[in-house]
Amino acid sequence: MSRSLLSYETLVHALAGATGSVVGMTVFYPLDILRSRLQVDESDKLKGSPWELLLRLANDEGILSLYRGLAPVLQSLSVSNFVYFYTFHALRRVTPKSNSALQDLMFGILAGVINVLITSPLWVVNTRMKLEKNNYGSLVDGLWEVYKKEGVRGLWSGTVPSLLLVSNPAIQFMVYETMKRKLMSTGNFDNLTAFIVGAFAKGVATTLTYPLQLVQSRLRAGTSIKPLLKDIKSRPSIAFRGLEAKLLQTVMTAALMFLIYEKLVRLVLAIMRVKMVKRQ
Repeated sequence: MSRSLLSYETLVHALAGATGSVVGMTVFYPLDILRSRLQVDESDKLKGSPWELLLRLANDEGILSLYRGLAPVLQSLSVSNFVYFYTFHALRRVTPKSNSALQDLMFGILAGVINVLITSPLWVVNTRMKLEKNNYGSLVDGLWEVYKKEGVRGLWSGTVPSLLLVSNPAIQFMVYETMKRKLMSTGNFDNLTAFIVGAFAKGVATTLTYPLQLVQSRLRAGTSIKPLLKDIKSRPSIAFRGLEAKLLQTVMTAALMFLIYEKLVRLVLAIMRVKMVKRQ
């Protein structure tokens, strides 16, 4: 098999991953809006269960507020997941297969670092567009406004915790790929299993890395983290503020993403194999 970083198969994985993530995020986007608000906004109106808060936000700010900034999020997410899936599977392709969890973890970390360095400015703008205080006309407008006011440093604000947070998708992919290999070896990996395994993998990764995600959101929003760190020191539970909403959103989004990803990869690769057979 060719060891090139460039291949149709790797491209299929990247496109399928990007498509799955866009569909998953579109379905569960209101929960992502709530998660961002909980991580940044400390007002009393954001107290209660996720479902109660969604209803309250829809009532107070309008139903469209639950979809504020959706278009730029989908644009950024498609780029981000394309880069991540392509890098992850390209590294697996050029490396002799050992099928180990440690190898998946290392590839996940490398893919995450490359992804963060490329796409951080997109996520800085996205975080700010979800908040009431920013009304950028588009993703490009937001990038330009942040650059004019804060320079290059502003575009990459939150990059340090983001680099630490490459552990999140790395853990997610390690858990997912390890469980997938074991289940495939017994012939028990189908669409429902992909959904369940994807949800479990993301749940583990999110819970382990959530305090870093909280710090990351504050930095991307342009707010100081000193009060947050002071509060966490006195009340450690604050480090997990918004975790319930985050778990609901990321777990369901990841589960749907992996389901669509697996279906698309199987479909496209099957079509490619049929075409190759016909040419022979």
